[in-house]
Amino acid sequence: MNKPVIEFIFDFASPNAYMALKVLPKIASQNGAEIKLVPCLLGGIFKLTGNQAPFNAFAGIKGKLEYEHLEMQRFIELHKLQAFRMNPHFPINTLGLMRGMVAAQHMGVANEYLDIVLGGMWEAGEKMDDPAVFLACLNKGGLDGQRLIELANSPDVKAELVANTDAAAARGVFGIPTFFVGDEIFFGKERIGQIEDLLKRMAASA
Repeated sequence: MNKPVIEFIFDFASPNAYMALKVLPKIASQNGAEIKLVPCLLGGIFKLTGNQAPFNAFAGIKGKLEYEHLEMQRFIELHKLQAFRMNPHFPINTLGLMRGMVAAQHMGVANEYLDIVLGGMWEAGEKMDDPAVFLACLNKGGLDGQRLIELANSPDVKAELVANTDAAAARGVFGIPTFFVGDEIFFGKERIGQIEDLLKRMAASA
């Protein structure tokens, strides 16, 4: 039987994507599923769908942003994500980072790249849209930073990231983190429990 696949639409710009990426692998492993990472541009998705970041969308709603922060803290505590730190340079332009993710997939170092960039963005508080900082983080993490960045800036990689973003929006994605299991769409890290329930039902009916 083929393993179920969890497609994860993500951008390093989202702290919620970081949290989901820290929790999802365990859920996938426990339920015999695979994770397929689909790098996209959150800003591009917003433009294509008319959406906007929560700190803009909810700025005028009394109590809404405070509740979002409370929910985030609950998730951190529940899943023991104490390494998380809100990046002091937020929001960060992640165009280069996301092109780098596509390049890392082509180079066969996606997992290593993912760990390095997640750590720099959401644990170490690095200004990851500074090219010198980005390069230093990659090299420190054991990757060939210069080679990866050169590939990231190639026309094919740039086009692939745009195509990923366009396809995600066409499929119904309006924000990040978004997940697909087959044709089932789930939005938000709070839906990971629903994904787990679906995987269990799929296993029981197999």
